[in-house]
Amino acid sequence: MKKIWIGCITGFVICSMLIFLCSAEQERYSWYCKHVKEHLQPCADSDLAFVEEFGGYYIDHRHTDPNADDKVIYLTFDAGYENGNVAKILDILKAEDVPGAFFILSNLLKQEPALVIRMAEEGHTVCNHTASHRDMSRADDAVLMVELQKLEALYKEVTGRELSKYYRPPEGRFSRKNLVFTEKNGYKTVFWSFAYPDWDNGKQMSEERAKSIILENVHNGEVMLLHPTSATNAAILQDVIRTLKSEGYRFGTLDELTGA
Repeated sequence: MKKIWIGCITGFVICSMLIFLCSAEQERYSWYCKHVKEHLQPCADSDLAFVEEFGGYYIDHRHTDPNADDKVIYLTFDAGYENGNVAKILDILKAEDVPGAFFILSNLLKQEPALVIRMAEEGHTVCNHTASHRDMSRADDAVLMVELQKLEALYKEVTGRELSKYYRPPEGRFSRKNLVFTEKNGYKTVFWSFAYPDWDNGKQMSEERAKSIILENVHNGEVMLLHPTSATNAAILQDVIRTLKSEGYRFGTLDELTGA
């Protein structure tokens, strides 16, 4: 009887450990980065800092001094569809000779192929935001790979080019398992060190307020996330870029950020 009891306890402990390990592996996260003052670099919260262990990037740690001679910003855009503003954003980037990174969905490729081709031809980095913008934190490896490869295949079909291996999880939702899998398959996951509420076209803040938030929170090494569908962003981006240039900032590419 004693042996049976000990065996039951041992089995319970092992099962508990397996459940704990599986739940830890599947633990889901939502990326965010708190704004800080004085143009200093923000740091990811301690429970999110592990992303850099698995090919994740959110800031350039090599450029930290707000008063340095070399100050860099990485402009990134999450582009799921075109409503007239994405083209305006591209016009501004071209006029200002500034590179951007566009994380796209299959919807944009299907509905506006010429716009995506233009992104590539004008020297921007076109990146993977998955095919259908599903919550990848709940996805297993097979589903995540289908989402990534489906977009890559469509991009190759439409543009004749290879899609970059930069990936951004939809809505910044991810799991540790996602990061391990994507890194193992050659992807670099790009988050951000600055974002603001610009994604809802029905709730756009004033141009003055939006510009103020962006400029007040700018920092050396920043990965800036903007949504190019935002009418406000389309209206203020050129002023923002010119202001940042006047303050000594230049605009880098994701290849520079990641050392590719």
